[in-house]
Amino acid sequence: MSPDLEVELARLRLRNPAILASGILGSSYGLMRRVEEAGAGAITTKTITREPREGYLNPVFVDLEFGYLNAMGLPNPGITAFKMELRRAAENIRIPVIVSIGGRDESEFIEVAEQALDAGCNAIELNLSCPHVGGYGLEIGSDIRLACNIIRSIKSISSRPVFAKISVYQARPDIVSRYIGSGADGVTAINTIRAAAISVESMTPILSNIFGGLSGPCIRPIAVAAVYEIRRELPDVPIIGVGGVDGWRAALELILAGANAVGVGSAIARKDLEIFREIIEGLRGFLASRGFKSIKELVGYAQRL
Repeated sequence: MSPDLEVELARLRLRNPAILASGILGSSYGLMRRVEEAGAGAITTKTITREPREGYLNPVFVDLEFGYLNAMGLPNPGITAFKMELRRAAENIRIPVIVSIGGRDESEFIEVAEQALDAGCNAIELNLSCPHVGGYGLEIGSDIRLACNIIRSIKSISSRPVFAKISVYQARPDIVSRYIGSGADGVTAINTIRAAAISVESMTPILSNIFGGLSGPCIRPIAVAAVYEIRRELPDVPIIGVGGVDGWRAALELILAGANAVGVGSAIARKDLEIFREIIEGLRGFLASRGFKSIKELVGYAQRL
């Protein structure tokens, strides 16, 4: 009998633990359908805001060989236009669709969340940690009291799961505990890390925004440490581990650290959506070779000393 990859994540049932991370695809029904067909266990959309955002001018993405640096600027069609895509997804896509939402203040978060819930999303992810867009993300999440108020407000209107996407700076058990106490059903850890790159040839910053978010294999040990500590101190908190998942071994490392599921992001730029099949087959093969019946057995396994 083939090992079971199904996981439960704050009342969501996923066919496998590989989730499309926010910020990569997921702003149209067609792209979401492609992700489902590629084998993903769930989809997280791009961060959606009240008004449309065009994002930053090029260059917005740099392959550093050891990782990636991006400053997209949260481009998205805005919640009014996105609701049409989300309704189609809710009617036709069979895996959970998690809508990432962003805002400059509590009222914007609430308005976007209300419309996303009305359109049929399965869960909400609050972007409290984008490192390169002024007034959004990390600037909101750095105010823990404000972040907690936003979580409480969203939970007051949502019976569906709400995840707080946190930065490495917020990935402390005391902060996560406050988020959970405010009503969050789980956390997504971690977002990209604020960084910059300068061209030696032109002697100028490479990104148009100067600062961007560092992702890829170079941040995986940081993500593993964050997930490990949260799981150790808060054993019952659902965790989506994100950071440097470029194959099944990387996914398994985060699961062993304590992640219930893993987000796949920037690696898609190199491997396309085939990475989901690679992760699924690799995890299933590992479980079979070691005699495990379910991926659930390995969540936090590295802490069982």
